[in-house]
Amino acid sequence: MIVAGSTYGMQLLWVLLLSCFFSGILIYVYGNYTLITGETALFAFKNHLKWGKAMAILIIIGIAFGQWNSLMGIMGISANIIYEIFAIYFPQIVQYKYETVIGIAVVVTAIFYALLLVGKYTFFEKILVIFVTIMGLSFMISLFMVYPLPSDVLKGLVPSIPEVKGGKMLVAAFVGTTMAAATFLSRPLFVKGKGWTINNLKTQKKDAIIAAILVFVISAAIMAVATGALFYDGKPVIKVLDMVNTLEPVAGKFALTLFFFGTLSAGLSSIFPILLIVPILIADYQSGELDTSSRQFKIITAFACLFALIVPVFGSNPVEIQIFSQIFNVFVLPLVIVGIMFLINNGKLMKGHKTSLVINIGLVLAFIFSCVISYNGVSALLGFF
Repeated sequence: MIVAGSTYGMQLLWVLLLSCFFSGILIYVYGNYTLITGETALFAFKNHLKWGKAMAILIIIGIAFGQWNSLMGIMGISANIIYEIFAIYFPQIVQYKYETVIGIAVVVTAIFYALLLVGKYTFFEKILVIFVTIMGLSFMISLFMVYPLPSDVLKGLVPSIPEVKGGKMLVAAFVGTTMAAATFLSRPLFVKGKGWTINNLKTQKKDAIIAAILVFVISAAIMAVATGALFYDGKPVIKVLDMVNTLEPVAGKFALTLFFFGTLSAGLSSIFPILLIVPILIADYQSGELDTSSRQFKIITAFACLFALIVPVFGSNPVEIQIFSQIFNVFVLPLVIVGIMFLINNGKLMKGHKTSLVINIGLVLAFIFSCVISYNGVSALLGFF
C-alpha cells in the first residue's frame, strides 16, 4: 500500500475496494461451511471433490511458496524499519547497518518462534490484535497530518491500471495481499479455535463483514498517507530508506516515528500468521485439526523462521522482494474459490442450509476477478523476465 500510494497515488483504490468486497464474501462462506459441517477447507476438498486431493496439494504448494517468499520480504522490511527508527535517535549505529539489521532479524525471529511455542489460538489472536491496533491507529493519526486530495480519492475508484513498468505487477501484488487465498483457507481452523458452533452463524457473518471493512479502511489509510506524504513530492518508495529521506524533513521525527511504527506493526502482524499458515494447511489436509504442540508444527515453523532470514542475511532490497512475492499468492486463488463454490452448494454436506443466490453471484464475480488478476500477474512476471 505504501509503494502504491507513493508511486501511483490513489489510482489503485478500486482494486483495494474489489479485493476487500470479495474477501468479505469468501471469509463468510468458508466460516459458514465449517460451522455447518464441522469440516475444514482442504480436508473437505480432499474428501468431497473429484480432483480434490490434487487440488488441495497444489494449493498447499502454491501458498507455501508465496507466503514464505513474502516472509523473507516482510522480515527484511521489519528489520530495516527497526534499524531506521534506532538510526533516527542514535546516528552512530549507521556504520554498522548490515550487522545491526541481521541482529534485529535474528532477535525478532527468535521472539516470534518462542511465542509460537505457547501454542494457543487465543494467545495468537491477542498478539495480532495488539499489532493491528497499533498499525491502524498509527496510520489513522498520520492521515490527519498528510492526506490526499479528495478528487484523487474519487478518481481512484475508477478502474485503471498504471501504464508504466511495474504497474501490472503492483495490481497483482495488491490482490495477493488483500485477497490472499491463505486467509480463507485458514478461516475454518481459526473459527474452530474460537470454539464457535452452528449457533454462531450470525456472529461469524458479522465478523466477516467487520473484517472486510477494517481491511479496506486501514489499507486505504496507509495508501492515502503515502500519497499525501510521498506521491505529491514525486518520491516513490523503492527501499525502506526512501521513507526516511522524504518524510523526516516534511513531518519531523514524531510523525516519521509514528509512520514507521505503523509500518512495523503491519510487518510484525503479518509474520505471525505466515509462520502459522503452512502447518495450518498441512494439518487441515491431514485431519482438519491443528495441533500446535506437535513435532510437525515445531519443525515446520522453525524452518519458516530460518527461511525468513534470507533477505536480511543477503542484503537484498526487501521492498522489491515483498512486491514480487505477493504476485504468487494470486495464482491459486481461482482454485480456492471454485472449491468452496462446489462445497457450499452441496445440499447433503450443508444439511439443508441453502446458499443464497446473492452469495453465489458474488463468488462467480470473485472467480472472474481472480482469473483476470492471475492472468495479469502472469503477464507482469513474463514482462519482468
